[in-house]
Amino acid sequence: MLRVRATFKKTGRAKYISHLDLNRCMLRTFRRSGLPIWYTEGFNPHPYYSFALALSLGFESECEILDFNITDDNMSMEEIRDRLNAVMPEGMGIISVAEQVQKITAIAKAEYSFSLSADSPDELLSEVEALIAAPEILIDKKTKKGIKTVDIKPDMEIISCTRSGNSVDIVMRLPAGTLTNYNPTLFCDALKKNGSGMFEAERFVRRAILCEDNSIFR
Repeated sequence: MLRVRATFKKTGRAKYISHLDLNRCMLRTFRRSGLPIWYTEGFNPHPYYSFALALSLGFESECEILDFNITDDNMSMEEIRDRLNAVMPEGMGIISVAEQVQKITAIAKAEYSFSLSADSPDELLSEVEALIAAPEILIDKKTKKGIKTVDIKPDMEIISCTRSGNSVDIVMRLPAGTLTNYNPTLFCDALKKNGSGMFEAERFVRRAILCEDNSIFR
């Protein structure tokens, strides 16, 4: 049995496919591909596959992770990739396929890019830089136990922050995985709370899923 890890993109209109609908979408994709995917055992067998991280609705991604098992040990990774790509819906596609190396618990963070646009980009850039330089960034985050105030500053790593036309383009890394999971909308919420709030956030893209040492999760 081959333990396969596929990296796939989710762009364009596909960003509006919710995580629940993504499960249904992938089930149909596997059935249409005809791949010999391994089924769970028991009274209600179903195809086994799992996603490493849920992606927020409206976010695009270049690095989503899908794990599944193939019962044919002689099938090449190239054939698996091509058969899935042949039946993938618009906006989704397999980037690479390889045998699973690391456990899901090795995931520690994710890298995102997004843009903030405003009529006064210079003022917006100053507000962004002031927030990044603040000793703490407190935000109310919804958890299973209710609303909790958290400081995202210690776990936030800014890769770049640049002005481009009327927008401020930001790349940042945030914790992801089983213990702590943030997404950049928390930073945007904090910016609205601490600044003028006169901006629009757009083009959220997950660019990489990383381990603690910033290596790519594989």
